[in-house]
Amino acid sequence: MPKGKPNKRYTGEFKQEVVETMMREKLSYREAARQFEINDHNRVRYWERIYLEEGPEGLYIERRGRGSKGRPPKKLKAEIEEDLLAEVQRLRAENAYLKKLNALVAERVRQERKQK
Repeated sequence: MPKGKPNKRYTGEFKQEVVETMMREKLSYREAARQFEINDHNRVRYWERIYLEEGPEGLYIERRGRGSKGRPPKKLKAEIEEDLLAEVQRLRAENAYLKKLNALVAERVRQERKQK
């Protein structure tokens, strides 16, 4: 790329038109790039992958530049999250029960030692 010449930017509508035309007319990546005057046929391949994975909306997302520094927190499905919360509550109840049982057993042992 010559120095000082900015990268060409394509709109989401243009990308969608290229991919849909390529699929409809059964064009190769090179043929589609030539027809729409795109310098690199690999760019068309990249757009098609995004289109197939994310749908047409994915072509409208700006993907240039650095990604974010932090890792976003994982989102669990609602049913999995509910199951995990229910298990935590059950384990807390079981833990409280065992503590009380241990305290009762210790008290009984103390009383038996007193009687002897």
